Amino acid sequence: MVQHLLKGAGGLGLDVGAVQERQLRRYLDELLAWNRRVNLTAVTRPEDVERVHFLDSLTVAAAIPEPLRAGCSLIDVGTGAGFPGVPLKVILPDIDLTLVESVAKKTAFLHHLVEVLDLKGVHILTGRAETLATDPSLRERFDVAVSRAVGSLRVLAELVLPFCRLGGRAVLSKKGDISQELVEAAPALEKLGGEVIELRPVPEEVLEGQRVLVVVQKVAPSPAEYPRRPGIPAKRPL
Repeated sequence: MVQHLLKGAGGLGLDVGAVQERQLRRYLDELLAWNRRVNLTAVTRPEDVERVHFLDSLTVAAAIPEPLRAGCSLIDVGTGAGFPGVPLKVILPDIDLTLVESVAKKTAFLHHLVEVLDLKGVHILTGRAETLATDPSLRERFDVAVSRAVGSLRVLAELVLPFCRLGGRAVLSKKGDISQELVEAAPALEKLGGEVIELRPVPEEVLEGQRVLVVVQKVAPSPAEYPRRPGIPAKRPL
C-alpha cells in the first residue's frame, strides 16, 4: 500500500513524509476494521481505497492556493468516512478542519480516527448541512468548503456555499463531462453568491477517469433562506 499514493501525491506537488505515510496506513487499517461492523465504504481492497478515496481526496489540495494551506479554515460537507477532509488534514496539518456528516455511526468512526491519528484542530459535527448552515457560528465562516458527496452542482452549491465566507471558495469534485451540468447550475450559483472561477482537471497520470475540480468563488452573501430545509435541495434543486 501507499506506493501508488506516494507517486500520485508527488504528481500533485504534495510531499508525504514518514509520519504522514504512517498516518495514512493507520487510516486504512482503521477504515477496513470498522467497515466490518459499520457500513463506511463499499470500497474494501486496500489498493482501491488508496486510489478511490485517499488519492482522490488529495487532488483537492491542487485547488487550495498556497497561502490558504497555512492555517485556513476548511469544512468538508458530507464527509462520510472522512473524505476528502482527513487525508487533506494529514498532508496539510496546519488547516483547521470541520467535518460534517449526518450519520452518527460514521461520526463515531471519525472521532475514533482523529484520536488514533493524533490529529489536532479537527471538529466533527453530526447533522444535516441544511440545518448546520443556519448556525451563526458556522454560516459564512470558512475559507474553503469541499465536498465529494454525490449530487448535481445545483444541489451541492446550496449545501456548501452558505458555509463559505465572502471571498472564500468551494471546491467540488466531479467526474466526466460536466459541461451541461455547469450550464444548469449557473442560475443556482448566482442566487447563492457563487461564481465558477476555475475548472481544474486532475491529470490522468495521477488519477484516471476524467476528474475535475470545480472551484467556486464566494462573491456575494448567500440569501438567508438558503439552504432550504433538510431534503428539499435534493428533491427540488434550484
